[in-house]
Amino acid sequence: MSNDRVILALDVPDMAMAIALVDRLPEVSFWKVGLELFISAGPAILEALKQRHKKIFLDLKLHDIPNTMAGAARVAGRYGVDLLTVHGAAGFPALQAAQQGAIAGATEAGVAPPKVIAVTLLTSINPGQLAHEVQVSMPVANYTRHLAQLSQAAGLAGVVCSPQEAASLRLACRESFVLVCPGVRPTWAAAGDQQRTLTPREAIAAGATYLVVGRPVLAADDPAAAWARLQGELAES
Repeated sequence: MSNDRVILALDVPDMAMAIALVDRLPEVSFWKVGLELFISAGPAILEALKQRHKKIFLDLKLHDIPNTMAGAARVAGRYGVDLLTVHGAAGFPALQAAQQGAIAGATEAGVAPPKVIAVTLLTSINPGQLAHEVQVSMPVANYTRHLAQLSQAAGLAGVVCSPQEAASLRLACRESFVLVCPGVRPTWAAAGDQQRTLTPREAIAAGATYLVVGRPVLAADDPAAAWARLQGELAES
């Protein structure tokens, strides 16, 4: 399996810790920059990753009115990242606006536009929470399928989904539709706050395009050994 189908989450609080991890794990080609790190380090972390010829998943989960989504995605499009997240629940006009904004920003900067992908349902939310706290009466599978198809209709490249929904969405959406799956836990790792998980091999078999892994590697006593163990587990699939 190609190394760049596993995205390692740089879920650390500052630039120094992030760069130390990136340099400690040179074989990792694809990194996720989320809210905590981006708020701390800003675009400088993206530039540092690009200087090291890394692929970047900018996971900002934009969720706002269409005009604001368009403006924010336009700025993000200038960064030359590979993937950019928005929230599917923002609705069709906002998803379209984000897609168009990202393309416009990339064109202005002379870089390839990011693949804009929509978060369907956070992997920390279980079916009971969806029904009782979020007050969505649809089953998880139906809700995520609806948002995936809405995102596809809006012109987005794919969605973020739990690996447990990957097989259903792979059937419901076009073959090239990108499925990014967090909530992936190797057989030897704890689930933590993730509710809807599968192992890496199970997620790939279900149709995931990319796997997002964080704590099983970054919180390990030896991250390099944990990364190698993860790659070994995937090599058997």
